[in-house]
Amino acid sequence: MQRVGFRLKLKKDLLDEYVERHRSVWPEMLEALSATGWTNYSLFLDRDDATLFGYFETPDLDAARAGMAATEVNARWQSEMAHFFEELDGLKPDEGFKQLESVFYLA
Repeated sequence: MQRVGFRLKLKKDLLDEYVERHRSVWPEMLEALSATGWTNYSLFLDRDDATLFGYFETPDLDAARAGMAATEVNARWQSEMAHFFEELDGLKPDEGFKQLESVFYLA
C-alpha cells in the first residue's frame, strides 16, 4: 500500500467556502474514489497560510490517478474546485498537487 501525502495552496478568501464544499462531497465522487483505490483519504487545512495537506493510501498511485481521470464525476468535481487553488499552472487540482516525501512512519 502506498501512503501519499500532498499539499496545495488555497486562496485565503475562499477557505470557508472550500471547507463547506467538503462537508457534502457528492456521493458519486466518494464512490468513484473508493472504486479507484483511494482509501484513508484525509484533508487538513492550515488557515494561517491557506495550505491544504492531504493524505491517502492506495495500492498503486498511478492506477488510482488514472482511474479517477477516466470518470466523468471527477472531471466535474475538479472543474468546480479549480478556482479555490493557487499555483496550479493550468493543471487540475488532482494533477497539480505537490507530493511530499515520506520521512517517518509508525505503524
